[in-house]
Amino acid sequence: MSALGEVMVPHRLGRPYRWLLGSSWTSNLGDGIALAAGPLLVASQTSSPTLVALAALLQRLPWLLFGLWAGAFADRTDRRRVVVVGNVVRAVIVAVLCAAIVTGTVSIAIVLVTMFLYGTAEVFVDTTASTLLPALVPREHLSVGTHRLQAGYLTGNQLVGPPVGAFLFALGAVFPFVMQVVCALLAVVLVARIARYPAPDGAPGLFLPPSDGERTHVRRDIAEGLRWLWGNAAVRMLAVVILVFNVTWAAAWAVLVLWSRDHLGMTEVGYGLLTTGAAVGGLIGTGLFSRIERRFSLAAIMRVCLLLEVLTHLAFALTSTGWVAILIMVEFGAYAFVWGTVSQTVRLRAVPQEFQGRVGSVYLICVFAGMVIGQGLGGVIADHWGLTAPFWFAFAGSGVTLALIWKSLGHIAHADAAGG
Repeated sequence: MSALGEVMVPHRLGRPYRWLLGSSWTSNLGDGIALAAGPLLVASQTSSPTLVALAALLQRLPWLLFGLWAGAFADRTDRRRVVVVGNVVRAVIVAVLCAAIVTGTVSIAIVLVTMFLYGTAEVFVDTTASTLLPALVPREHLSVGTHRLQAGYLTGNQLVGPPVGAFLFALGAVFPFVMQVVCALLAVVLVARIARYPAPDGAPGLFLPPSDGERTHVRRDIAEGLRWLWGNAAVRMLAVVILVFNVTWAAAWAVLVLWSRDHLGMTEVGYGLLTTGAAVGGLIGTGLFSRIERRFSLAAIMRVCLLLEVLTHLAFALTSTGWVAILIMVEFGAYAFVWGTVSQTVRLRAVPQEFQGRVGSVYLICVFAGMVIGQGLGGVIADHWGLTAPFWFAFAGSGVTLALIWKSLGHIAHADAAGG
C-alpha cells in the first residue's frame, strides 16, 4: 500500500473497513449532489414557500416515524444485506424520478412523494450502516475509523457534492439525479464485498442474529433497546445532550439565511461563503483531529467543543460584519467535526453489538427531533424579537445545559467503562 493510502486508510483497520469506507464516501457524494439538486428541482416545480418547506420536512419526517423500527430491524437482520437492499431501493426511487423528468411528467406531487420514499429508505440504510463500523474495526481503532468516515461525509456531502449537483442541474435537471443513481449502485457493489474478507484481529466481525430459536417481536426488541439505553446513565445523558444542543443549534440556524441578508447585509454569494466556511473549518478539524486525540482526553475534548458551541452562538449574536461571521463559521466547522467524531466514537465503544442499531436509531431521532423543534422555535423567536434573538436563545440554552452537564461529561466520555 502506498504511503498516502496508509495515511488515509491504515492497514490495521483491515480490508473490510476499506470497502465500507469506499461505499460511505461514494454514497455521501451522491447525497451531496442531491443536497443542491433537490431544492433546485423543488423550486423549479413550485414557488410556494409552504411546499418548499414541506419537501425538506418530508425527507426528515421518516426519521421520527420509522427510526426506532429501523434500529430494531438492523439488530435482527443481516446488516450488510440491509444496506445493500436499501441502497438498491434508493437507486430505484431516484431512477423513477429521472424517468419522470425525461418524459416531462414530473410534478411537485411526484417530487414530494420521492422525497418521502427516499427519506424512508435512507432511515434504514443510515441506521444500519452506522452499526457496521464497530463490527469491522477493533475497539482501540474506532476513533480512527470514525474520523475517516466523518471526513468522507464532510468532503462528499458538504464540500464537493453540492457544487457538482448545482452544476449538473444547470446542464439539465435529470443529470444530477442520474449521478445519484450511479453513486448508490456503486455503493452497493463496494459494501457487498465486505463479507469476502475476515475482519482484523480484535474486531467482533459482522453481527448476524441467531438463525435458530424463537423470533422475538420487533416491538419487544425496541422496548429492550430503550431499556438498555435508559439503564446506562452515560449513554442516556449523551443522547439528551445531542437532543438539547440540536434544539439550540437549529433555532439559530433556522434564520441563518435571513440573518446574513438582512442583519449583515450579505448577498447570496456571501451566504454561500458562510456555508463554505463551515466546510473549510471541517477540513481543518479533519487535519488536526489525530493530534488533538493524542494530546487530550476525550472528556476535555468534549468540554471544549461544547464550550465553543456556546461561544459561537454568542459571537454570532454580537457580530454585525460579514467577514467576521465567515471566520466564526470556519471555527464552527472545525469543532463541529471534532465533536461529531468524538461523540460517535464514545457511543460506538459503549454500546454492545446486539444493541448498536436500536441505540443508534435513538441518537439519530434525537438529532432530527432536535432540528425540527429548534427550527420551529427559531422562526417564532425571530418573528417576535428579531433576527439576532434566536442566537441569544441558543447561547443561553446551550450555556445553561453545558453548566448542568459539565461534571457529567467525564462520565460520558468513559461510557464504555460504565455499567449504568
